[in-house]
Amino acid sequence: MTDESGVSFAIDATECSSRYLHVRVTVSPPFTRNKVTLKFPRWVPGSYFIREPMQYLTGISCKQNKSDVKFNRKSVDSVEIKVNDLDADIVVEYKILGIELSVRSTHIDSGHLHMMPPFTFLLPTSGIEKERMDLTHKITLYCPRGWTPATQLSTTKKAININSIIGNDADSFTFQAPNRDELLDGIIETNQNPNISFEVDGRNHILKLWDSGNYPTDQKMVDRFVGDMKKIIREYHALFGVPDWGDYVTVLQLTEKSRGGLEHMNSQTSMLPRICLIDGHDDEYRDLISLFSHEYMHQWNVKRLRPKNFIDYDLQQEIHTDLLWWFEGCTSWLGDMLCVRSGAWSEEDWRKDMERKLSRHTIRNGSNHESLAESSHDAWIHLYRSHSFSREIQISYYLEGELAIFCIDAELRKRSKGKHGVCDLMVRLCEKYAIGYPNVSRVGIDYQDIRRELVNMEGGRNLGLYLDQLIFEKSAPDIAKALDFYGLKLKSKVSKEIQLSSSWLGLNLTNKSNKVIVSSHQTDSPLRNLIMPGDELVAINKVRIKDVKSMKNLLAKLDPSNVELCYTHEGIVKIDKIDLRIEPELKNKLDGKGNKKWHSYISSRIT
Repeated sequence: MTDESGVSFAIDATECSSRYLHVRVTVSPPFTRNKVTLKFPRWVPGSYFIREPMQYLTGISCKQNKSDVKFNRKSVDSVEIKVNDLDADIVVEYKILGIELSVRSTHIDSGHLHMMPPFTFLLPTSGIEKERMDLTHKITLYCPRGWTPATQLSTTKKAININSIIGNDADSFTFQAPNRDELLDGIIETNQNPNISFEVDGRNHILKLWDSGNYPTDQKMVDRFVGDMKKIIREYHALFGVPDWGDYVTVLQLTEKSRGGLEHMNSQTSMLPRICLIDGHDDEYRDLISLFSHEYMHQWNVKRLRPKNFIDYDLQQEIHTDLLWWFEGCTSWLGDMLCVRSGAWSEEDWRKDMERKLSRHTIRNGSNHESLAESSHDAWIHLYRSHSFSREIQISYYLEGELAIFCIDAELRKRSKGKHGVCDLMVRLCEKYAIGYPNVSRVGIDYQDIRRELVNMEGGRNLGLYLDQLIFEKSAPDIAKALDFYGLKLKSKVSKEIQLSSSWLGLNLTNKSNKVIVSSHQTDSPLRNLIMPGDELVAINKVRIKDVKSMKNLLAKLDPSNVELCYTHEGIVKIDKIDLRIEPELKNKLDGKGNKKWHSYISSRIT
């Protein structure tokens, strides 16, 4: 194979039980100066948080002609290496401690390796011509015998029973990445589980499973999941057409509690509690279907259709955009809608999930303090660094963006008499601005591009101001109006009789070691300035409470006037009397069967 860049990479997972991944980076001449600097990327696209892979690096050595050369640590993310011989390769070796179980990091144990390139590879950033990093790179994997890899990188060579970097018996696989971005996007999952391959409309898909506790998966549930994946993929093809981007790889990691997902150019890593593939756990399985669809949608909306300033990623610093409401909120809305259209979700599945989202929406008041554009821009300091008071002043561009997209979608369908919706707007944007499309006017979008394409659609002529309002004003979208177009209503989950007889604390609570702990306040909580997150609720009117359920039973028939609360704050027991409130009516339950427009909307587009 060719290695045009002269920068190649090797990883050795044969010492997997130690939790260390051995890494080798080889940089070949020519060099532009007598020092070469190698840096870790500190940002993984799809996650708006600066990370520090260097904290997991140990045992670094640098050699030329098999002799040690001097190197120095620079800043928090780089190594500067002295070039003794301008005509000899520089070989850098080190170990990565792969203990962070996350879709955004490298993780290794006795059962698998999940390799995230930005978390693994030091990259030359000076000392060689910059253009070389956008040429072809070679990546060699050494893994325990019998392990097989899954990756969107093209495989060029396989060898069995050979010596690894550290001299262990191994199987070896060699891959090729055509440029820097695809190198850094080229995840590798390798373990003993077989690659489950299936074809949809001529395109090959691979499902690679791994369980963090080595718990055996239920084959019937796996078969069910593969069947639903096929349904969803066909629905995407009906919307976008069949892509010619090569194989698609889904890595599914099953854990005790962890959840997450990260999109890549032609793959995804999704992580969910293993209960999602245990028969009978319908809510968790519904979440699995939704997560797969969400990350699959990102092939178009993020990986190919991008904000203008995301075309050339700078992976060393924060890159802000005001458009995450579109790239995540719209992905959430359309991803779930295609689950329904495909039949992988029933309409009842969608209703249950929507009601869960509406419950989160109605107990927050951040919409009065932050717009969707601001939420998108401040993702680096808000969404990934939330605190117990975040809900009061911040919103999620995932959740609130999805609800705003629902509203603009309903209005567009209303004005176009059902001819067009946001899914058609997405297709239109991809055809004009996405990477890999044949007749794009240019690559990358900004807000004005979205707005212009919307108003130029049939039915969208006067929707520009409405979109401006949804995105830039600090107010909640009118969800009830959008639902009404489809013959659906919002009503309270709690009956009037129960509401009028139930005292309300306005607190989000958790059970912990037979204690009831305050996690955050709900909107307009009567205890907002009295009881703080982290406090323990001990008793109400001198009645001891040990869990949230018993507390709710106590409140159900309690007069809200002059209630005695016993709680602890910073280890000190406190007693106060306060007037509570009747539980407010939160309309977060869907009512009605939906009209013809609704049933047409959720019908499959497959012809």
